[in-house]
Amino acid sequence: MEFLEKISHALNQALAWIAGSFLLAMILLTCANIFMRRVWTPLLGTFELMGYFGAIVTAFALGYTQIKKGHIAVDILVLRFSEKTQTFLNVINNFICMIFFALVAWQITRYATTLWKTGEVTETLKIVYYPFTYGVALGCAIFSLIFLTDFLKCIIQQKGSKV
Repeated sequence: MEFLEKISHALNQALAWIAGSFLLAMILLTCANIFMRRVWTPLLGTFELMGYFGAIVTAFALGYTQIKKGHIAVDILVLRFSEKTQTFLNVINNFICMIFFALVAWQITRYATTLWKTGEVTETLKIVYYPFTYGVALGCAIFSLIFLTDFLKCIIQQKGSKV
């Protein structure tokens, strides 16, 4: 369990750094485009790049945010249940989320492979789509890994409370 947790934390830390780099690139690109608009020559493809960079930032930040418990959780009803029931509901929630994001990663990977085989490119800059799409699939797969570790932690916690 500790090994799986260390691997998922290391992977998410790496993805968070990459997401931060893409976010910095988005900031610099936005500032450059604003400046260039003032001199009537905006940067071509800014809109395209912002979309792809934003997808990478979002997908790569999902797992890190889950580790830090930074996602919004509406638990007003769940907090009224016993600790055992809360743990059981967490087990179910983590399992469903793990399966869902594993399926999302699989389908996005299939879509990225289709984009790769067809040679799809962006309209303005003629950049290939598939690396960004594979990146989103990677982010979802590692997000699913975090739910797996949370699921296993809840199972272990539940077994510990039965003893």
